[in-house]
Amino acid sequence: QVQLVESGGGLVQAGGSLRLSCAASGRLFSFNVMGWYRQAPGKQRELVAVISSGGTTNYADSVKGRFTISRDNAKNTLNLQMNTLKPEDTGVYYCHYDTGRPASSSWGQGTQVTVSS
Repeated sequence: QVQLVESGGGLVQAGGSLRLSCAASGRLFSFNVMGWYRQAPGKQRELVAVISSGGTTNYADSVKGRFTISRDNAKNTLNLQMNTLKPEDTGVYYCHYDTGRPASSSWGQGTQVTVSS
């Protein structure tokens, strides 16, 4: 099993920045994909950004140019630098880990991000 612990959420004004971090522990595999998802009130959880263990990234169109996902494989940490935040970025942000193996998907407990207008 894999445990994921997020940190770094909070309240920020529109145009501001926040940095989220996720620490992974447990039974980790060298090849994996980690990512950030978010869920706004009344909406479904959506992908924000993902990054493979090899460094390949993919972003939601709504955050391209504003958010940057990164990882440190040696420390098993995942980060999300969020700049030029908008009120529509508000939600609970979840860290995710997956290897493609059966039952390997793991989620963190989530961290709240609130952007005021």
